Amino acid sequence: MTASATDGIKLIASNREAYFDYFIRETYEAGLELVGTEVKALREGRVNLKDAYVVIRNGEAWLMEAHISPYSHGNRYNHDPRRTRRLLLHKREIAKLAAATQERGLTVVPTKLYFKRGRAKVEVAIAKGKKTYDKRETERRRDLERETRAALKSRR
Repeated sequence: MTASATDGIKLIASNREAYFDYFIRETYEAGLELVGTEVKALREGRVNLKDAYVVIRNGEAWLMEAHISPYSHGNRYNHDPRRTRRLLLHKREIAKLAAATQERGLTVVPTKLYFKRGRAKVEVAIAKGKKTYDKRETERRRDLERETRAALKSRR
């Protein structure tokens, strides 16, 4: 019996704006260092990656500005929604991310947050910012594909 690639993966949040604002070059899967109420809030799907980014400090990767709302049944021990969270990566992966951030025009952004076999994971990507005309081209291509699908559907 073989397991599929999506076996045990439950998507919590996707940073769709990252795909619109950046050219995604390379992606990495990282674990997250979380407190208990954060995990429970993630299970409720209460997270926003829109303004989040990754910083490399002292050989460690940190997720900044990711908003995980306080757990609904939490008490005074609830977490700070915008606290910095450590990413769990191998040293060589952190070195690659650090080298990428030193290069002009490249940044590291989170693209997805999901549970994989019960563990919270975040997909981070090395990305290059798009110019305004690149964004218009992406939107134009998306509209054209949508119209093509609609035309094919109406033919059937």
